[in-house]
Amino acid sequence: MAFIEVSSLSKSYNAPGGRLDVLRELDLSVEAGEMVAIVGASGVGKSTLLHVLGGLDQIDTGSVRVGDTSIDRLDDEARVVFRNRQVGFVFQFHHLLAEFTAQENVEMPLFLGGASAAERRARSAELLSRVGLADRAAHRPGTLSGGEQQRVAVARALVCRPALLLADEPTGNLDEATARDLHRLLREMHREHGLTSIIVTHNPALAAACDRIMRLESGRLAEAGRSSPLPAISS
Repeated sequence: MAFIEVSSLSKSYNAPGGRLDVLRELDLSVEAGEMVAIVGASGVGKSTLLHVLGGLDQIDTGSVRVGDTSIDRLDDEARVVFRNRQVGFVFQFHHLLAEFTAQENVEMPLFLGGASAAERRARSAELLSRVGLADRAAHRPGTLSGGEQQRVAVARALVCRPALLLADEPTGNLDEATARDLHRLLREMHREHGLTSIIVTHNPALAAACDRIMRLESGRLAEAGRSSPLPAISS
């Protein structure tokens, strides 16, 4: 049984001039442990699809299952629990809280989930060390580079040990060299943490490093390429 199973998903928004149909009878199946890239033109609904998979947006019709959870059947409270325990998000803009340190930002999902202070400190420190920022844990986001901020965001996304990682243009705001480093980190974390990952990207190198590439067009997905084994990303 696939880890993610989406069937006949439709999603629309009310917009000036009438309803905007974004996703139309969309189907998607992702096996556990896959790393899938989703590409497509701006505005076709890639971010909307991630929001649906992560329980941030409700759907109009269809069904969405992640693991053993039918997301389309959850009430608001259950969706919050699902997001906190099962999903890690990384966005183009890191959305770190400026008034908190890097470590406090990483701890935040654990704090919201009710973890003890000792557990929060231990797990956040472990992940910051893994992403190469142990010496920056006490720094606030404004003193970190763009690449460092995104590494903090990756650590925060993984601190609750999610099964699913959703990344929306994670390198879109980075220079080429920093983006390359983040590519490598995402692949390493995907393998080490046994994740199922879906990455929306316009970056050809990041898309090519995934197991499959899916193209979103006219509200539906079609396979656009497959990479096996994963190609190396040169320094």
